[in-house]
Parts: sequence; C-alpha cells; structure tokens
Amino acid sequence: MGGVSHTSLPPLPSSDRADVSARLRSALLGASFTADGLLDLLGAPAYAALARSETVPALRATRGDTPLETLVRLFLLQQPVSYARVADVLPVEDALESGWLTRTGGDEVAASVDIRPYGGPDGEDWFIVSDLGCAVGGAGGIGSRDEGVVLGVGGASTTLAGITVRRPVGSALDLGTGSGIQALHVAQHATRVTATDLNPRALHIAALTLALSGAPAADLRQGSLFEPVRADETYDLIVSNPPFVISPGARLTYRDGGMGGDDLCRTLVQEAGDRLNEGGYAQFLANWQHVEGEDWQDRLRSWVPRGCDAWIVQREVQDVTQYAELWLRDSGDHRADPADYQARYDAWLDEFEARKVKAVGFGWITLRRTTAAEPSITVEEWPHSVEQPLGDAVREHFDRVDYLRRHDDAGLLAGHFRLVAEVVQEQVGLPGAEDPEHVVLRQHRGMRRATKVDTVGAGFAGVCDGTLSAGRILDAIAQLVGEDPVLLRDRTPAQIRLLVEQGFLEPVE
Repeated sequence: MGGVSHTSLPPLPSSDRADVSARLRSALLGASFTADGLLDLLGAPAYAALARSETVPALRATRGDTPLETLVRLFLLQQPVSYARVADVLPVEDALESGWLTRTGGDEVAASVDIRPYGGPDGEDWFIVSDLGCAVGGAGGIGSRDEGVVLGVGGASTTLAGITVRRPVGSALDLGTGSGIQALHVAQHATRVTATDLNPRALHIAALTLALSGAPAADLRQGSLFEPVRADETYDLIVSNPPFVISPGARLTYRDGGMGGDDLCRTLVQEAGDRLNEGGYAQFLANWQHVEGEDWQDRLRSWVPRGCDAWIVQREVQDVTQYAELWLRDSGDHRADPADYQARYDAWLDEFEARKVKAVGFGWITLRRTTAAEPSITVEEWPHSVEQPLGDAVREHFDRVDYLRRHDDAGLLAGHFRLVAEVVQEQVGLPGAEDPEHVVLRQHRGMRRATKVDTVGAGFAGVCDGTLSAGRILDAIAQLVGEDPVLLRDRTPAQIRLLVEQGFLEPVE
C-alpha cells in the first residue's frame, strides 16, 4: 500500500518497508519514547495537556537535547529538528527515504506523520500513527476541515477498546479501522484480523500503526460497512467505532456517516448478526435519535438482528443544540466566518426538525450470536461512572443471561450463589431511626451499579458464600424473622434474579 495518499493531504510513509519500521521501532524504544517515558520526562500536567492538544507545557519541558526530547519535539510537537540531532537517535536516511521524515530546508528535518506512544493493556509499548495535528481524536480534538484526515486516539477509541470482550478467537473484524487502534488490540488475541475503511488513507495509516507497534499485519480492505466482506465470511468478534455523527451531509469522512439520521448505526447493527459465528460478539459505539412520540429504547430494540442477544447502554444524551455545537466545534466551524457558522448551525437544526429529533443519545451496543429460542435484549441508561476495562464485565453479563435463561424460580432456589467482591451495603434513613428507610447494595468495580433491596434481600446477599442453596438460606431467614418459609420462597426469587442479572451475586455451579 506504499504511496497511497489522499487529495490535498501530504504523502504518507511507505507501508511496504517492514525493515525500516522495525529499525524505527527499535530506535524509539531505545530512547524510551513510550507512554511511561513521556510521563517521566514531561510530568503529569504537561502529559495530560498533550491529550487536550495543548503543546506549550510539553515545549517548555523539552528544551534540552536528549534523545527523548528530540523525539517528542519531532513526532508529538511537529517541530523541525536538526538533521544531526535526529541522526543521533534514528536511522535518519532510512526514515527520509521511506517517508517517515521530510527535509524542511537547511539542515532540518520534520515528521510526515504524528507518532504517539500508546500503552497496551498488558504493558505493551505500541505506537499510534495519525495525520499531523490529528493525534487527539474526537470532538474538539483537531478542528480540521480536510475530509480525509485520519485521527489518532480519542475518548471513543479507548472506550471501545475497554469494553471489548478479550478472549482468544480465530477471526476478528475491525470495521472502520481509522488509524488501526482496534485492530492493534484484537491482533493480540485473534488469529486472523480483517480491517476495513472507506478511506484508503486510513488503511495505509492502520498498516503503519500495526508495523510500528510490532503487531502482525491485518487483511486491509477498502469499502463502506460490510461491503468489503465476502458473503461467506463470518467472524468470532466484530468491533467498530464507526463515523456515527448524525449530521446534515457527509463533510468529514472520519466522523460523518453519510446516511440520513442514525441509519448508518442502525444498518451496521442489523447487518452484523449474519456476520457472526455462534457465540461471537459484535461491539459498537453509536449515536441514536430520540424522536418525538417514540420510545428511544423501542427504537434500539428494533435494531437488534434475529438470533442475537443484545446489551445496549446509553451513556449520554444531548439536546439537539448541544449536539450541533459539539460537532461544529470539532470541525472548527466556530472559528469560521460568523455567517458561515450560523448557516451550518441552521442546517443541523433544520435536519433535526425535519426528522422530529429532540435529542441524540450516545452509548455502547453489544450483540452476541445465540441459538436461544428467546434472545435477551437489555436496553438501559447508565450515565454514571464505570471502571474500565469492562470487557470481562460484558462477557459476564451474557454468562448471567445464559444462567438465568436456564433456571426457573425452582432452579434459582436450588442454586448456590456468592456475593461479588467489593459490594458494600448502605443504609439510608433519618438519624436515630431504629430501622433504615431503605438498604442499598453498591458495587465498587465494573459498572458500579447500585440497587435497593429489602431487609430480606440484604440479609440474603450478606450470607451468600456459595455453601448453602438459596432455598436453605431463605428458610433460615424465615425462621429468624418469624415469617412463613413457603411465602418467603415464593416472593424472593424475583429479587434473587435481579441481583444475579445486575452482577451483585454470581452463581456457584
């Protein structure tokens, strides 16, 4: 793919020179050009400022001439650096010949792409390649008007990486790979990785990211959605951080879907079911419309393909004015001519008004292929803080779905359960009152859920250590509180089911 470039954008380094990529990687690591190395050099405030696209603190921290300071100024701050200084750190002639560096006149060289250290989940030292000035992806990150730019790591990228189920799989598909972040992650646990993108420049940059990170090459294919995938190809894992922004038109390839409203996200979800192997997962970030007179949860349920369990979590909702302003800032339109800005703002609101959209939701969608006669579809709103990574929590959610599907109330009473680690009990009531108004169980890991329980539910959860069956525990509680054990067994399974469903109790089989 060497030599691929996009109209009006600068040429990219060759992706055909694996030998140069390997030498460049070795040199970067040798100079401690890593996430940990940057933190040590810059300090936490300057390092955090880089993630906000603020470079002044890092410029002040790299006034010396150490190898690491040279690399930070060259690749992160996009400053010209003398040939002699770079030659002390990198294989400079190889880098110039293959296009990683360019001559700027005189005796200075400059980077042709942004190279940003990125720490893998198990301590790997990776490098994310992106277009100059585009390392920080997402709203407010770049303010570029060029439709073909390829962004680096943003909040959406890390969110999707964090929620993805990580297990050894034979085949994985990264749909809309961008700079290759998701492909890089899945390459660690998938035998075969296919990555697609509508933008050929993105595929080129993804190849550079994989090579510079020392990861296996992916099968890179150009096209929209599932178009590049053959009819007979299925996968154990599909991930996608698609261009989900709901906008009037498709000005910016990296973010605007080009279909009306939320049709791109809907199409992606609906078509994913036929591409999954049995037990396989498909995980997406998405936007969806809140339409007047329509329940947003029903809208999303209608997206779920047949033969799939689904867990859909709405993390945020913005009214149409907030949403339009967010993405107008992302493209830099707020810095344009005021009349042009107003015209674009009007166009967004006209689009929403025509579709009767009052707000836009953002969140996660996870599908799992199942043979169950009645697939489980959970759609919920959870705007509260969570603990990433959540991949294990996602997998455990579907494990619990399977367990509850297999066990009726009698089965639950015969089952053994254990209280999940780091669940605490909170009692809420007036000071000095003999009994609390209500009891809350709260998780301190994963989704960090909280749920109200009655005194029986709290007592039941508190003694669940896997040794006694649920029925035996309830019999003991009935004797303790003077309640009919038959009645208690009759009314408690619903509460047990809820505690299992939300991850407070885990079955001990």
